Amino acid sequence: MKQFLLGLVFLGQFISSAGQSSESWTKLFDGNSLSGWKQLTGLAQYKVEGDAIVGISAANSPNSFLATEKEYGDFILEMDVKIDDTSGNSGIQLRSHFDPAGHEGKGLVYGYQCEIDPSSRRWSGGIYDEGRRDWLYPVSLNANAKDAFKVGEFNKIRIECIGHELKTWVNGRAVAYVVDTTDQTGFIALQVHSVNDPKNAGKKVFFKNLRIQTGNLQPQSFPPGIFVVSQIPNMLTRYEVNGGWHLLFDGKTSDGWRGAYKSTFPPSGWRISGGNITVLSSEGKESANGGDIVTLDQYSAFDLSFDFKMTPGANSGVKYFVTLTEKNSGSAIGLEYQILDDSLHPDAKLGRNGNRTLAALYDLIPANKQKRFIRPIGQWNSGRIVVYPNNHVEHYLNGVKVLEYERGSQAFRDLVAISKFKIWDRFGEAPQGHILLQDHGNEVSFRTIKIRQLK
Repeated sequence: MKQFLLGLVFLGQFISSAGQSSESWTKLFDGNSLSGWKQLTGLAQYKVEGDAIVGISAANSPNSFLATEKEYGDFILEMDVKIDDTSGNSGIQLRSHFDPAGHEGKGLVYGYQCEIDPSSRRWSGGIYDEGRRDWLYPVSLNANAKDAFKVGEFNKIRIECIGHELKTWVNGRAVAYVVDTTDQTGFIALQVHSVNDPKNAGKKVFFKNLRIQTGNLQPQSFPPGIFVVSQIPNMLTRYEVNGGWHLLFDGKTSDGWRGAYKSTFPPSGWRISGGNITVLSSEGKESANGGDIVTLDQYSAFDLSFDFKMTPGANSGVKYFVTLTEKNSGSAIGLEYQILDDSLHPDAKLGRNGNRTLAALYDLIPANKQKRFIRPIGQWNSGRIVVYPNNHVEHYLNGVKVLEYERGSQAFRDLVAISKFKIWDRFGEAPQGHILLQDHGNEVSFRTIKIRQLK
């Protein structure tokens, strides 16, 4: 409890309130000129039309940015944004920076961005890390907010950057919640995205009613049940705790875990250090060293997320609905979120249609993933498994949903019947089970393992 309270102090949590700050709003746009703004990169044109700043896309141009001359730290920002065409794309930079030497001397804007995305993907309000880490909060993590943005209309965007927390709203709908320590100050900028097809040049993005608060800030309440992406390891926000989340790994001890088929935590084969829990290498020998570890508790419907980092050629997995009743040799039996170096481990080429690759439901369903959403070996990736009370199951990789299925359905049973699990009666259909971290003989680290039970 002490660690948690200290964490709350570190995060600079504020008591949520739907009310506004007592400090008045400051206009970022005077309605007549671009005074206080400067263009940093790109060939897009920015001008004033009526009561709006208009950005006009240009052919053969990189992303263009119109940035505030002033930098901001903690703030609440609101504006209205309109895009008339689904082929367009834009964004609002937050606490951002400029490297004149970037992009081979053409200049690089980098930092947090609130995405404006009118395409069929519908990720408006998501949080992107421009020029640096790519997506932090794809809106697939909050699918109920995907229809908040309206093409061809002005949309009210609200952004809170307070302490280490970034939150967004689109037309009053809460969208994204990120906790990150990378940037504390920086400029605000309006993006006109590059266009790949010259016929899309000349498309417009409209920004109006730009206003900001910078003092005596009071966060707007965030509705319950929205997933939080935190870049601070092994820490929960007050919002998460109030929403029923708890850590399965405290970052320091093996509390809450034991060896599969053991009464205690393995004395060797696993290392807890630097906030990570790591299965050590045994030259690829499955469960031949410390063996799998499982939670003491069992779960039925839940939302589970975890960070993992692989070494080259690694194989591991996170299993769920593990009952330990099979008493088999090797790894314990359960539904498995596959963790694999697809490029080096031979298992990636086995099975059917990639159903043994990273984020797959192992030997059953492949993960529909794009390379851009897979972080390199040696970097942290994030996995998520959601099991709803109706047995609908989803796998996510770095915030993007990569597969879904109905546990216990006929379609599921048909897949089991042609898999290596066909020898187990009613495989994967137990009403509850343990969560398992697999020892497959390769070094893999885990952290920020958190779970919320669903009802």
